[in-house]
Amino acid sequence: MKDTVTMPALMTKEDVTTLILIAKKKTGMKWEEIAEGIGMSPVWTHSACMGMNTMPKAKAEALVALLDLPEEAVSVLEEYPTKIWEQAVPTDPCIYRLYEIVGVYGPTMKALIQEEFGDGIMSAIDFDMKITRVANPKGDRVKVEMSGKFLGYNSW
Repeated sequence: MKDTVTMPALMTKEDVTTLILIAKKKTGMKWEEIAEGIGMSPVWTHSACMGMNTMPKAKAEALVALLDLPEEAVSVLEEYPTKIWEQAVPTDPCIYRLYEIVGVYGPTMKALIQEEFGDGIMSAIDFDMKITRVANPKGDRVKVEMSGKFLGYNSW
């Protein structure tokens, strides 16, 4: 008999996220391994597992099989997300520093994007991100690469 955690019949995205985190801890898998197991990037996989992206059916089925989750989790992972997060500045040091970077360099990034591309934004939908470790004699560096489609504002 499978050793799975069961949830109420009407699971929410939060329920499935909890199941994923329990299974991840139980298996000892890293996000990189989970992502490889379903054929996606670690950034997208984590975001989808946290309920911030919709999983295509095949990827949801692969995740459910990989982590031995209840079959009902597939349909929940396929649901469209409601992207809501805390509006207060977080206190977790890693996340706070990212807020700090945007607070300090956000206007600079905006100005340079608009100078190069015109009036518009970088898409967070047609978007990819990669996080890597870079060796450095002063201490290893965190490299965050983001690439998003430029979306110009419409002029009426």
